Amino acid sequence: MHAHDQWIAFKTIIIKEVLRFARIWIQTILPPAITTTLYFVIFGRLIGGQVGAMDGFTYPQYIAPGLIMLAIITNSYANVVSSFYGSKFQHYIDEMLVAPIPNWLILAGFVGGGVARGLAVGAVVTAIALFFTDLHVSHWGVTIGVVFLTAVVFSLAGLVNGIYAKSFDDISIVPTFVLTPLTYLGGIFYSINMLGDFWRGVSLANPILYMVNAFRYGILGVSDIAMTPAFAIIVIAVVALGGYALWLLERGTGIRN
Repeated sequence: MHAHDQWIAFKTIIIKEVLRFARIWIQTILPPAITTTLYFVIFGRLIGGQVGAMDGFTYPQYIAPGLIMLAIITNSYANVVSSFYGSKFQHYIDEMLVAPIPNWLILAGFVGGGVARGLAVGAVVTAIALFFTDLHVSHWGVTIGVVFLTAVVFSLAGLVNGIYAKSFDDISIVPTFVLTPLTYLGGIFYSINMLGDFWRGVSLANPILYMVNAFRYGILGVSDIAMTPAFAIIVIAVVALGGYALWLLERGTGIRN
């Protein structure tokens, strides 16, 4: 397959994925916007007044990067897991596999769609955050890098979930029982320096903590975690999940059997 043909195939998958979530924006874009607004009203305004400043910032400012990252994580994951399982359920993934499209390109197309939705929702949530607090980017390189890599990580994770899923119920198990607890315990609403030694140690085993803090550093310039280990963990997650997802596609797991 020539490079030009590969580009056409990749572009086609991306367009399909973007149109898929854009057409149903009331289900894909609007709910995170409403949820974030409620977070700012309840946690930012009502509870934030009791909490006070954190690391020199108002509480709404402190939680804003975490809420943006929460939206990016959940929507990147949700887009790919639902889309890939839908492709198996409706059997049009079979057409992709029969066509002379390399598996890495199929993976890149689905992940690209997840990243696109994650960034789109992230942009909407950022606009909402600016209604409630002032945000000024401290480190553009860190901010852009962590947003993109995090969206890739959870798009890949959603693809792995979609490959293994055998029913619609299977695509909600991981988000409900794994992703949601990890995100809420990932330092979105608090600094891990407020925790005791034991729970601080437990928190350090949560990869989402590193993503949230890296993004908070990019926006506010403060973090509970050093940037080198934070980015190292994110890059390792991209490589590990990407390699595993590609291996599963090569084997035809959940597709050919």
